[in-house]
Amino acid sequence: MNAVALTQELVRIKTVNPHDPERPAAQRTGKLLEDAGWSVSMYDFAPGRTSLVARREGSSSAAPLCFAGHLDTVPLGAAPWSHEPFAGELAGDRLYGRGSSDMKSGVAAIVAAALQLSRAKLRGAGITVVLVAGEETGCEGAAHLARTPSALGRASALVVAEPTGNQPVVGHKGALWLRARVRGVTAHGSMPERGVNAVVKAARAVLKLAELKFDVAPDPILGSPTVNVGTFAGGLNVNSVPDEAVIGIDLRTVPAQRHAQVRAQLAELLGPDVELVPIVDLEGIRTDPSDPFVRTTMDAIREVTGEQPRAGTATYFTDASVLTPAYGGVPTVVLGPGEMALCHQTDEWCSVTRIEQAVEAYLRIARKWCEA
Repeated sequence: MNAVALTQELVRIKTVNPHDPERPAAQRTGKLLEDAGWSVSMYDFAPGRTSLVARREGSSSAAPLCFAGHLDTVPLGAAPWSHEPFAGELAGDRLYGRGSSDMKSGVAAIVAAALQLSRAKLRGAGITVVLVAGEETGCEGAAHLARTPSALGRASALVVAEPTGNQPVVGHKGALWLRARVRGVTAHGSMPERGVNAVVKAARAVLKLAELKFDVAPDPILGSPTVNVGTFAGGLNVNSVPDEAVIGIDLRTVPAQRHAQVRAQLAELLGPDVELVPIVDLEGIRTDPSDPFVRTTMDAIREVTGEQPRAGTATYFTDASVLTPAYGGVPTVVLGPGEMALCHQTDEWCSVTRIEQAVEAYLRIARKWCEA
């Protein structure tokens, strides 16, 4: 199966999270792999929200190499598209459509490489393909697989095909999104002394967050953790004292931080009047650039592109936040044909050349690691 054609086919299958279920995309990719001799299992974390795990055994007892990606996309947004977002239209070297970069091109490249490898003898480790639902709203499909006994099995290393422009990424920050709820007592706006203004209390909390400093050294490759107040809402009408206000907090953490400790620090900073509820809680990941698997990946990219790659980092989170610890902290590289800058954008596109390069890179990584 040609990876470009499969990318077009997957773009045409609407999997906009949470409205359009991923099951049709899982069934299509699963059938391709099953027809090629892979052992395929499907897992639903909710009706229609289907993830798949496909396996091909190797000749040794070594833990398999895992390739992973997600099947869902974000919504289109309000801005008009100049290319039909679910047509998979080709224009020169560009393949347009929602999910073309993030990350149906990566999924298609994984599947295309796996289909070619179905004819190869794996003298070493086997290969596992994990394609999940629900990544865009907090890695729900990956978390469900991690909770399901025997679903994931073992792995010796992990490649996540998120958009990196085919440049190896060895780490990304964690994401801890919190809803901070502040309560007050309502009263008539002309008699504010009879109420307790939740908006004012929340505003004081925001000022504290603006001055927040984490007592952790910058990560050598990921830098320092960050905090952003992304949303603020409170009050029902101008002439009432608001009895509730809600703040949305986006923290991006480094691997040295534990999210439970970060939450405890925020709770102490903001005090008992602020109730903190996690929305997304995903730890960061980082693999040493000198790790043998990273070197294997770098060699494969150099052979395919003719250029010496440099290990980089990503600003987004990936399913590695769940899969890497589920597999025991295995070396992890994020590597995919999509473009980081085009994630979630209007007129999203992916380079056809990069899709073809990604297939070849995955083949070379697998052949080196699994002795195929």
